[in-house]
Amino acid sequence: MKQKYVVVYEDNHLIVVNKEPGVLVQADKTRDVPLLDLIKEYIRKKYDKPGDVFLGTVHRLDRPVSGLVVFARTSKALERMNEIFRKRQVQKTYWAVVGRKPKDEKGRLTHFLLKDEATNTVKAYEDEVPGSQRAELTYRLLGKVNDHYLLEVNPITGRPHQIRVQLASMGCPIRGDIKYGFPRPNQDSSINLHARRLYFIHPVKKEPLICKAGVPNNPFWEEFLSLDPEDYKDKNLDFIY
Repeated sequence: MKQKYVVVYEDNHLIVVNKEPGVLVQADKTRDVPLLDLIKEYIRKKYDKPGDVFLGTVHRLDRPVSGLVVFARTSKALERMNEIFRKRQVQKTYWAVVGRKPKDEKGRLTHFLLKDEATNTVKAYEDEVPGSQRAELTYRLLGKVNDHYLLEVNPITGRPHQIRVQLASMGCPIRGDIKYGFPRPNQDSSINLHARRLYFIHPVKKEPLICKAGVPNNPFWEEFLSLDPEDYKDKNLDFIY
């Protein structure tokens, strides 16, 4: 059976995993086993814990998206991580593969997003509309492989479907994302959006923590590794939004 996640970082307070596309983070109406339960089971077995295992979800990724997800192992860590994300004291870096080159090789996108709960889709507006939330991200083009382009995306806000709908709004829907305008689905129902890197100050140890997730184990994704700038080690790491 294919491994659904890889543990990237673990201590007494946090566990950070790299999830495969197709894995739910939290339970929904499908009743499929969510990542939360898989990690609880991992902790129960590894540490031989009797009874219930505490594990708090700090943030989510959409089901077809791969990459880093942070869980808190204590209520104190959960409270502090929630605060870190609420105050945007975290740098999130995604990789997105698109089929069209953006007009500008780097830029900043600002939209107002409105979610339709009935269809689980989000619409992006240039101007504020009733009930909408402001969404911002920056992006830069890392390069091209065959007919596809790799974008590095840094969301400044954390809205549902934000990267998907904002890139689609500039004419660059993510490969496989038929919900937001890409013409064809991927065979495995994934989309080529990957939560590549997280940087924040550890909520208890107060030390900088940088986590990086390997791309999904398939030949298409692996071709893009040659474009990895690897400049995160000295780029902006003293800077938090």
